[in-house]
Amino acid sequence: MLLGIAILNNKKENQVCFKKHCFSVELAETSAERSKGLMFREQLDEDKGMLFVFPAEQEASFWMKNTLIPLDIIWFNENKEVLFIKKDAQPCGTDKCLSINSGVEAQYILELNAGVADEIGLIIGDKAIFDFTVSADSL
Repeated sequence: MLLGIAILNNKKENQVCFKKHCFSVELAETSAERSKGLMFREQLDEDKGMLFVFPAEQEASFWMKNTLIPLDIIWFNENKEVLFIKKDAQPCGTDKCLSINSGVEAQYILELNAGVADEIGLIIGDKAIFDFTVSADSL
């Protein structure tokens, strides 16, 4: 059975839902927003996350430099299928942080608190349903 994801986009809030679990997400659509990500955040509420939106599928590496909280990082392709899940990516406060690379091309990458992917039973191949448009700045 595929796990459904819905993202509702309005001016007040973007939501990603996994079955009955919903997360309010910030969109990182521009290059600057994607570069900063969740750096320097001391906490992330349990119902929050960040969705990185790329104008097209591409291989995207992440690192945890200056990220203060452990995260689950989830890669989706343009068809919104889960391709890869990096569970429990740990903070890194030095310049010698390891790069996290899924080895696949993705158009969307979601960061949530560490442990959420297991908690909600998210697996490779689960299908996502997104309802939003990409900012012109990210093209």
